[in-house]
Amino acid sequence: MRWDNLRPTGDGGSGAAAPLFARGAVARTFDTPGFRGTTFYEIRARSIINRVPAASHVPFEWTLNPYRGCTHACGYCFARNTHTYLDLDAGHDFDSKIVVKVNAAELLRAELAAPRWGGHPIAMGTNVDCYQRAEGRYELMRGILAALRDAANPFSVLTKGSLILRDLDLLTQAAEVTDVSTAVSVGFVGDGDGEAAALWRSIEPGTPAPARRLEVCAALTGAGLPCAVLMAPILPYLTDSPAALERTVRLIAESGATGVTPIVLHLRTGAREWFLSWLAREHPRLIPRYREMYGRGAYAPKSYQRRVTAQVAELARRYGVGRSAPARPHRQARRPSPATGEQLSLM
Repeated sequence: MRWDNLRPTGDGGSGAAAPLFARGAVARTFDTPGFRGTTFYEIRARSIINRVPAASHVPFEWTLNPYRGCTHACGYCFARNTHTYLDLDAGHDFDSKIVVKVNAAELLRAELAAPRWGGHPIAMGTNVDCYQRAEGRYELMRGILAALRDAANPFSVLTKGSLILRDLDLLTQAAEVTDVSTAVSVGFVGDGDGEAAALWRSIEPGTPAPARRLEVCAALTGAGLPCAVLMAPILPYLTDSPAALERTVRLIAESGATGVTPIVLHLRTGAREWFLSWLAREHPRLIPRYREMYGRGAYAPKSYQRRVTAQVAELARRYGVGRSAPARPHRQARRPSPATGEQLSLM
């Protein structure tokens, strides 16, 4: 069965388990404002480093995901359909039923120390956000980052969360011995008007405000850590006007980002149904346009993607995105590795 590595290794525990999980998974709820309505399924996973299928066409080969499901609750999240592999739904369950791999750090240390491991770059935050709200309670990333630092294993982190700044000490320590890159995801930034704020709260209800994410970028680059911005997703007819693109790129440049990569909204199974339901509720006038744009597949027409990419590239040149790259920390000699790989960039 897919995700069989999530089955718990022990027989202990209590609470109602999600359908996929064997006895021993612990289900927890917390009666605090940030967690009301959310169930956390604590699992002792069997493995933690995942190899990406060759057909995925992504710029990384190995990933690590301490959580499944995400309380950011972004209506467009491409990872929604992965929850159906757990016999949960891609909508509300994805937002509110979170799998927590409580043994992630200890598993990672063991897998990094295995003779067969080649020291390859590991990407984090590429499926669901490893700095979502649950991380504030479980603190899995501190153990994960310490393990990567101790093994001098290169890694990257992509996040919408501000909690990454809690771990600035570990990130800078790791950057002294290996390649570390970070990125924040910011699809649009409003100019303080109510319309942009309403859009953010509606489509990304569990995330820090976009301006706050750019403050995170500034803090990371200020600490000497390269931090790029994934300008994603750009929402057709909502955040793709020339004025909106210019405002967002200008503020990205002011944050000190080392680069910007625009990605137009794509609607895969799971995310497609959830997003279009949101669109029909919040912006029904756009339904005919989206049917025209996405009626034949998950991606917007290539001509549209090329146009938006060209606009962002020109704006990035105009505002000097990446012109003032942060000074890299002095790196100590790394542990020899048969295949350390090149520095991983999520951008």
